[in-house]
Amino acid sequence: MLLHDQMHSIMVDKDLCTGCVLCTLACPVQAIRVRDGKADVVKSNQCIDCGECLRVCPQQAVRSMTTQRQDLTGYKALAALPSPVLYAQFGEGHTPNDILLALKSVGFDYVFDLAVNCEMVFVAIDEYLRRNPAPRPMISNFCPPIARMILKSYPNLVSHILPIEVPRETAAKAARRRITRDRGIPPDQIGVFHITPCAAKMVSIMKPVGVDKSDLDGAIAIRDLYVPMMKALESVEEIEDESVLQRSSGVGISWSIGRGSVRGLPNRPSLSVTGVKDVIRILDDVDAGRVNGIDYLELSICPGGCVGGPLVVENKHVATSRIEDLITQYGVRSRIDARKVLRTYEQTYLLSSARFRAEEPPPLDTDLDRALEKMNRIEELVGILPGKQCGACGAPSCRDLAEDIVRGNASLSDCVFIRVKELEDACARSGD
Repeated sequence: MLLHDQMHSIMVDKDLCTGCVLCTLACPVQAIRVRDGKADVVKSNQCIDCGECLRVCPQQAVRSMTTQRQDLTGYKALAALPSPVLYAQFGEGHTPNDILLALKSVGFDYVFDLAVNCEMVFVAIDEYLRRNPAPRPMISNFCPPIARMILKSYPNLVSHILPIEVPRETAAKAARRRITRDRGIPPDQIGVFHITPCAAKMVSIMKPVGVDKSDLDGAIAIRDLYVPMMKALESVEEIEDESVLQRSSGVGISWSIGRGSVRGLPNRPSLSVTGVKDVIRILDDVDAGRVNGIDYLELSICPGGCVGGPLVVENKHVATSRIEDLITQYGVRSRIDARKVLRTYEQTYLLSSARFRAEEPPPLDTDLDRALEKMNRIEELVGILPGKQCGACGAPSCRDLAEDIVRGNASLSDCVFIRVKELEDACARSGD
């Protein structure tokens, strides 16, 4: 089941959930509560699909909502667009081209090197920054939770979101056009799938930000393809079609780790920040006007960049080392024709910044006077509660519990410290 009636990237298996509250404490937007011993996203409108709950759940009760192999039927042609993260999952003995060939052999008719599109988008970013000197810094929108966090929690920074289409979407458009041209298959009968390190990409397909409709049909977790690809890699030399699928340089491959923008935009003052806590800190600083002299701010919700996604197999530190080796091997000089990208810049890459709109949080009450009363009541309850921020009540903090009480979703006795005090007082009265 979905966590809520709104589309999100994870689900909770209620049979496995033990109500340990780790997901509640890890959620950066305080959207999760434990009620009746089970976790649930009670504030679905606040969820940004960062996957932190998926990352910390010790029972594996939180699962990703990604495309499964059985969902690939019904198409006349299948195309895969793998994140460059895939190149770091199989050890040093396998080249990116070997990995792309293995991916093709496990059931795809076409496999495209998405890292090439990452290089193209770097050119588009540089052109946008050249044409638009303000505001600064511009903030990447390629990590879906980042864009959603800004829209929900940083309304003053909405104009800072970079209005450039993400590489997976530009690649999906190009893949669909090419397959239609080469084989005459109608576009709606072609399945184009992103091979992803994180579940948030699925939400960016089902509920995209900045565009009306995604050109992707789904997202498949890297870890779901790992075993069949490992088997395919054992015989990759026997594959008849030895075409060269990998066309990217180290610039495109660097997209998968933090500081990719430093390589992709060498002449721009850029800053890369990864991991949810550090991302929140830097957004707070930008919101307060404390970040100056930076043209481009590359943000990733996952630690270390996309290599730290929750749907990968390899340790993020090992994966980062492999990506660094590939960057050295394939060079930091881009292989794409920048002039061609610039000719199609406005038609292909540029989005309308008006498409990014801040989302208002739900009010405590539609009546202003009652809303003020509830705000005062929350402050009163915060003063009564112990301030332990332990999460034992099922809410991530005492203030969140106070708001839940005012909204009618919890009671004061949900706090274990209040409950113990009530029992002690009851025992004292009975002793009298």
